[in-house]
Amino acid sequence: MRFSINQSELQNALSVVLKGISTRSTLPVLSGIYIDANNDSLTLQTTDLSLSIQYTVAALIDTPGRVVVPGKLFSEIVKSLPDAAVHFALEGESAIITCDAASFSIKTLDAEEFPGFPHVDVHQKIRIPFLKLSSMVKKVARVVSKDESRAILTGVLITLEETTLKMVATDSYRLAIAESEVPEAAADNFEAVISGPFLQEIAAMVKSDDDVTIALAENQIVVTYHDTMLINRRIEGSFPNYRQLLPKTCTTRVAMDKNHLVSAVKRASLLIQTSSPVRFSIDTEVQAVQVSSAAHDIGSAQEVVSCEAEGESVEIAFNYTYVLDGLAAIDTDQVFLEVNEGMKPGIFKSDNPDNFLYLVMPVRIS
Repeated sequence: MRFSINQSELQNALSVVLKGISTRSTLPVLSGIYIDANNDSLTLQTTDLSLSIQYTVAALIDTPGRVVVPGKLFSEIVKSLPDAAVHFALEGESAIITCDAASFSIKTLDAEEFPGFPHVDVHQKIRIPFLKLSSMVKKVARVVSKDESRAILTGVLITLEETTLKMVATDSYRLAIAESEVPEAAADNFEAVISGPFLQEIAAMVKSDDDVTIALAENQIVVTYHDTMLINRRIEGSFPNYRQLLPKTCTTRVAMDKNHLVSAVKRASLLIQTSSPVRFSIDTEVQAVQVSSAAHDIGSAQEVVSCEAEGESVEIAFNYTYVLDGLAAIDTDQVFLEVNEGMKPGIFKSDNPDNFLYLVMPVRIS
């Protein structure tokens, strides 16, 4: 086996597949990267038996062959090389990697022991422009739960109804919903719960104007983007009925400058202890929101944010990190806060035409 490839192209390929290697398996081969050199291209594969990644890149193949190399070590070696041609040759049980004056010899693993890449029969698929998918994922994925005991909450509910694509995530304390029109998506009543970290990996891939294809198999998700295919297990179970949390009306609605509000919450949080909330005192008569915090034996902070307010004056408090997470997902200059009363959820919304809703459970004010 012998091939040559540009260092930057190989490094890019490795950065994609490296996310699929196993770090905890008792099978050493799963910590490796499977390389198949054939027909003027390299196919790289990794798997942890839950997530499988395959990436194909053009290369100069002198002698075809297959091998498994230690994943992290090989990636670090390639990253350290200059941007020039990398030559790879298999000699016995060692791989010889040379680039300019640098040369490495590393032990390889048996390609026969590497699991075959899954072949799945898909029954539904949708196409989404990558930039739109990436933007929506970044808005909702930070809300997914990290508690593995409730696996369904570690995922994002993705649905397509006619031309409306919707992503929903919740950790029981907050709820994020992003919507977008995708006229060319093409699927009937598509619905799946997909791992939040898996979606974040996809959203972090190289940006382009191309589409991402998401396909559903019986118990797997198949994602295809450019020369990359990713297969991950679907999260089974019933996603919570989030619609019952969304009030049909509100008694108070406030419009504020998002950047001013973010700055005020950050300053108020400087005095906050772990369990202390940020209080929003909405005064509809003077058209202002006082953002405040207080910590026993430390002190207090207050800041007034001007607003356009409708309805009743009200006080409500939130976990400040939850508020900042929601505001970070809003990319319009103006943000709306809708409240019914102090102990009912508050809803942050972006300005039109960006469809984003962020519901936060309140904290009791002492």
